[in-house]
Amino acid sequence: MNLKIFDLIGISAATLCLIHCILFPLMMIIPLGIPHSPLIDAAFLAIGLTVVFRITKTIGSVRLKTLFWVSIALIAVSVGLDFMFHFHSGLIYFGAAGLITAHIINFKNHKH
Repeated sequence: MNLKIFDLIGISAATLCLIHCILFPLMMIIPLGIPHSPLIDAAFLAIGLTVVFRITKTIGSVRLKTLFWVSIALIAVSVGLDFMFHFHSGLIYFGAAGLITAHIINFKNHKH
């Protein structure tokens, strides 16, 4: 599969994750009866891990690989804290923003 597609999937998933993480706490203020499920965060993490693993196997830039893996690690720590302690960490925002940035940089580096 073309790596540009993985970047597009990664950008989309990280953006949806960031929107979910920002809007869901606001939706909790409105009594709609929607509970939070850490499984949604885990699904975003699984998609992110798959895409980051596939992309970082082929890129040569150590800085870009580091940005990918640090960002996914921040998301993983945040999801882990949510599963273990029911604590929502702000690390997930930085991780999602880092993934979006890394995917955009990687997408722009592709030969078109």
